[in-house]
Amino acid sequence: MNPVRVGICGLGTVGGGTFNVLTRNANDIARRAGRPIVIEQVAYRSSNPECDITGIKTTQDVFELAANPDIDVVVELIGGYDVARELVLAAIDNGKHVVTANKALIAVHGNEIFQAAHEKGVIVAFEAAVAGGIPVIKSLREGLGANRIEWLAGIINGTGNYILTHMRDEGRAFEDVLAEAQALGYAESDPTFDVEGIDAAHKLTILASIAYGLPLQFDKAFTEGISRVTAEDVEQADNLGYVIKHLGISKRTETGVELRVHPTLIPKERLLANVHGVKNAIAVMGDAVGPTLYYGPGAGAEPTASAVVADILDVARDISTDHRYRVPYLAFSGIDEVDDQPQIMPMEEIDTAYYLRLLAVDRPGVLARVATILSEEGISIEALVQKEITEGELVPIILLTHMTREKHMNEAIRRIEAMADIAGSVTRIRVESLDEQE
Repeated sequence: MNPVRVGICGLGTVGGGTFNVLTRNANDIARRAGRPIVIEQVAYRSSNPECDITGIKTTQDVFELAANPDIDVVVELIGGYDVARELVLAAIDNGKHVVTANKALIAVHGNEIFQAAHEKGVIVAFEAAVAGGIPVIKSLREGLGANRIEWLAGIINGTGNYILTHMRDEGRAFEDVLAEAQALGYAESDPTFDVEGIDAAHKLTILASIAYGLPLQFDKAFTEGISRVTAEDVEQADNLGYVIKHLGISKRTETGVELRVHPTLIPKERLLANVHGVKNAIAVMGDAVGPTLYYGPGAGAEPTASAVVADILDVARDISTDHRYRVPYLAFSGIDEVDDQPQIMPMEEIDTAYYLRLLAVDRPGVLARVATILSEEGISIEALVQKEITEGELVPIILLTHMTREKHMNEAIRRIEAMADIAGSVTRIRVESLDEQE
């Protein structure tokens, strides 16, 4: 069969890995695809010393590559929103299939891109956009196709998991471990996307859309970072039998779909609690299969390239198939035609349990007043820890609550912080059981 000709946009970490995997494993890839896959052209601004591009046509203009009539598949690995969007839409307009690892692009502009691709009859593949080399998108979209997905929860940002792992194992402060992660290249010089949950929210948006057959709605995802988690919180969680993880969580409920990223206490015995360092893992609960877990490297040159090249393989296999018979981008056909789609729930309407840490003046009646406020808001206490202090110090109080609605907890915290005997802000971390045997 005729070869499939590929143009790679970007020769950075993932682009370089993709180039090397395609060239190193060319024979095996051709046998799996049923035809050769050839790198026709590479567009890059900075060369990659790990890649031997001798004999490959090159350019610094990604749009030249998108217009090249000899290219069948454009591989977008430049990242970001604006230029990447223009590039992908230009490639689609020119009748080219697209493979991308760009989670931000898909989460924010995916609906527009998929509509354009549908009208042109071309494929947009994006396995590498979520969890690097872990094939969770294919698993959700195809392997679990018989299931009604009840919930999914994942550690989908390696930087945050690295920080929380070392905070727990070594008792170090957030700022200290973040600086180490930056020095090791696990965190960017501006770590906002990672530590504040934006990167994870991009990925969760994609996973939830595939799980429940919803249009992509990144703007409705609740996002909270880990920068306020302290070594004290990590230690107290451990003492209570929990581990703090930065999770993306989505659940199907009777009133809508939850879509939230935040620090979370989960019991030590849960599988996700034992995912350490920069690794990623996603737990998925299906009604037929039950609990499944997808674990592995969530980033890196060749792990991510593994997913990119797998997408190129899929395109090569399906390139001659009528687009009406291909697997839908978000697993479900006619998403936009369904009138009664479940809505993304606002965080204020979501029920969960809570860990609270507050500092109180050592006076009689303070704890009783806190308990009264919680009771008046309909919040019951599951566990309470009051640490010993020396004379004159503030009293650290740790509370675990039963399930309650977020808006009630918000009001309770507002009232507690207004008390004269409470110093500073109340620390609040949500608690999830994520029972894999449900």
